[in-house]
Amino acid sequence: MKINFNNPRLPQHVPSLIVASGLLLGFWLSGCSPKSADQQSQITATPEATNAVNPAKQDKKVILTTFTVIADMARNVAVDKAIVESIIKPGSEIHGYEPTPSDLVRAKSADLILDNGLNLERWAEKFYNSVPKVPHITLSDGIKPVEIAEDAYKGKPNPHAWMSPQNALIYVENIRKALVDLDPANADTYNANAQAYSQKIKAIDQNLRKEVSVVPLDKRYMVSCEGAFSYITRDYGLKEVYLWAVNSEQQATPKQVEKVINTVRANKIPTIFCESTVSDEAQKEVANATGAKFGGVFYVDSLSPSDGPASTYLKLLEYNVNTLIKGLQGN
Repeated sequence: MKINFNNPRLPQHVPSLIVASGLLLGFWLSGCSPKSADQQSQITATPEATNAVNPAKQDKKVILTTFTVIADMARNVAVDKAIVESIIKPGSEIHGYEPTPSDLVRAKSADLILDNGLNLERWAEKFYNSVPKVPHITLSDGIKPVEIAEDAYKGKPNPHAWMSPQNALIYVENIRKALVDLDPANADTYNANAQAYSQKIKAIDQNLRKEVSVVPLDKRYMVSCEGAFSYITRDYGLKEVYLWAVNSEQQATPKQVEKVINTVRANKIPTIFCESTVSDEAQKEVANATGAKFGGVFYVDSLSPSDGPASTYLKLLEYNVNTLIKGLQGN
C-alpha cells in the first residue's frame, strides 16, 4: 500500500501581505460562489461538515472513501472508533463521476482517503492533486488483476475486484492495516472487528462455492451488461458474458447486442442480468430475442439505499449470489 504525504510549502520570499490577500480572496470566492442545492446539502448534511463544531467527534479520525461499497467495508472495521463517509452517494455510477466543490471541502478535512484503484476512479488523480496533504490508500493492492479482454480498455485491469468474496478479504486486511497505522490507539478494536467481519465474508464465500457446485458445468454462465464479474467468475468456475467491458455513457452497440444474443442462444443460457446503475434496455432486447428470462439486476458499483436489498456490502454479496443461483437454475 502506498501513502501520498506530499506537503508543498510556500516560498519564503513571498511577502506576507500577498499571502494574506490571497487567502482572503480565496475565502471570499468560496463563500460567495453559487452552489447547487445538491452541493449545499452535501456540505450541510455530512458528518465531516459538522465535525469541527461537534466536540464529541473531535477525537475521531475522519475516513473518506471513493464509493459506497468500500465505505461500508471500512465502517465494519472502524465501527464507532472513526467516522467513515463515501464521496459518491448510493445508486451513483462511479467510473465517470465528477467530484463537486463540496467533495473537495470534505476531502480537505479528512485524515485519510480510501480508494479502489485499478483505474476504477478515473477522476482520482486530479482529485488528489487538489488535496495534496491528505494521504490516500488503494485497497486493491495485493490482488492479482484480471485484464479486460476487449473494447477500448483491452489489456487494462478490470477494476471490480471487490465483487469476489476472496478478494474482499484482501480489502478488509488493507483497511485494517490502514486504520491501525492511522490510529494505533484503537488497534485492538480494529483488529478484532476486521477478524469478525472477515469471518462473515468467508461464510458467503463457502455458500457461493456450494451453490455453484451443483449447477451443471455447461450452465455456469454469468451474463450481465457490464463486464464487472471477471473476478467472481474466475474464482468460482463460471463463464462471463457481457455487453460492454466497462460502463460508459454510450448505449450498447448493435454488434455488442448481437454477440450476446448469439452466445445466449448457442449455450441455451436460461437467465441474463444487468447492473443497478445502468440502463437494462439492451439486455432486455437480448432476452426478447433469445427467449431467455431477464433475472433482474446485480449490485456492483454502488450499494442500494438503506431500504433496498443491498444496503451493505454483505447484503450486496448475498443478494447477488441468490439472484445468480436462481437464474442458473432457471427459476
